[in-house]
Amino acid sequence: MTSQVLSEQSSCVGAFVALLRAHAGLTRDLNAQLSADHGLTLSDFEVLLRLSRAPEERMRRVDLADQVLLSASGVTRLLDGLERQGLVARAACDSDRRVVYAVLTVDGRARLRAAAASHFAQVDGIFGARFDDDDLGLLTSLLDRLASDDTADCDPVSG
Repeated sequence: MTSQVLSEQSSCVGAFVALLRAHAGLTRDLNAQLSADHGLTLSDFEVLLRLSRAPEERMRRVDLADQVLLSASGVTRLLDGLERQGLVARAACDSDRRVVYAVLTVDGRARLRAAAASHFAQVDGIFGARFDDDDLGLLTSLLDRLASDDTADCDPVSG
């Protein structure tokens, strides 16, 4: 019975498995290259990028955790590593002592700038080798729909 259930998966499940496989492979490759070239993980890079785009290059740590999809303890561990490297600093909030900001440092901005050039070139190479502009527009549209708050139309039982 188990093999029958697995062989009769819905097209939604098939698409989900393909998405997971693509994500895992891309994440592995991009992470390895960023680490080898710049000593950063994809998560490190994303945090530095988000800080660079934030007002005054600072964010509350709790907001940063929400944006990079990490728990409070997960973002603390990540930021601790970035702080040890001198890429991020902590800053207190003058109006609320409970609030702690993560602030991009001059060294963090420089490392991000160097990493962004090669990382984005790698992303362009990976996607450009597989998709034309029309494909990329469609892929972006489909993934944006998936990321929306709308519920999926696929019935997990009937497919």
